[in-house]
Amino acid sequence: MILQKGVYYIGDLCYVMDQEWEELCDLIEGNQYPDEGVYRFKDGRRFAIFNTAYGDGEYYDKQKRSYPVDSGTLGCIKVDDLTKEVDETLGNVVEMPHDFTCYSDGKTIHFGNIAIRTD
Repeated sequence: MILQKGVYYIGDLCYVMDQEWEELCDLIEGNQYPDEGVYRFKDGRRFAIFNTAYGDGEYYDKQKRSYPVDSGTLGCIKVDDLTKEVDETLGNVVEMPHDFTCYSDGKTIHFGNIAIRTD
C-alpha cells in the first residue's frame, strides 16, 4: 500500500484524532483484512493503520524513537490532514521525501524506511 510523499505523523492515531476516530474505527471494522493497511476517509484524506503484534504498549523503531500505543494499532497520516494538534511525545513527525510503501509482516510495521518492531 502506497502513500504520497509529505510530512506525516507516525504513531497511535487515537492520540491525534477527535471526531474522525469513530469513522476510522468503522472503516477498520468493516474490513475483513485489518492488516492490509491503507484507508480513505469520506472526505478523501488517506492514512495507514496496522495492528501491533501484542496490542498496547511502547514500541521503538530502528532509530530508537518511541511509539506509545493505547489502541493496539500504529498508523500514519499527513500532518496537514489532522484536525488535532500533534503531541510529539506520543508519536513522531517525519518527512517522507518520496511516495512510500506501508505494510506489516505481523511482527514489524513499515512506513517507508521506518520499521517499528511490535513483537
